[in-house]
Amino acid sequence: MADIVITPASVVPGAGAKVTSGTAGATITAGQVVYLDSTTTGKWHHADSDAATAAARGQGANVGIALNGASNGQPIDVLTEGPITLGAVLTAGTAYYLSPTPGGIAPLADLLTGDYVTLLGLATSTSVLNLDIQYSGVATA
Repeated sequence: MADIVITPASVVPGAGAKVTSGTAGATITAGQVVYLDSTTTGKWHHADSDAATAAARGQGANVGIALNGASNGQPIDVLTEGPITLGAVLTAGTAYYLSPTPGGIAPLADLLTGDYVTLLGLATSTSVLNLDIQYSGVATA
């Protein structure tokens, strides 16, 4: 399998979702997983399950899915918890994880040896992911 294919124009937060605003630190597309680099730039960057730092791998509360596209220095809204329509085909009841591709979302089978396991959430339908990020701190063997 591969990362899910997201339609950026179809990324929409669901009722009750928690959203925060900030500044992009890279070119980000709606639907990509991002983290807040609070130690160096104070901006949102692509999250990545095989990144060098724990924050970029999903550790901490400042991780979510971009709701809009932005270039470095532009405003960005990030959904940090709750339902989100991704404009992608999901399998209801399936867990989705942070991908080793920066900003990507993947099924568990796509994680490679050495990638850190960060659960993003469960699909509640074929189009909605209930974002509830859980960082394991454990790399796949």
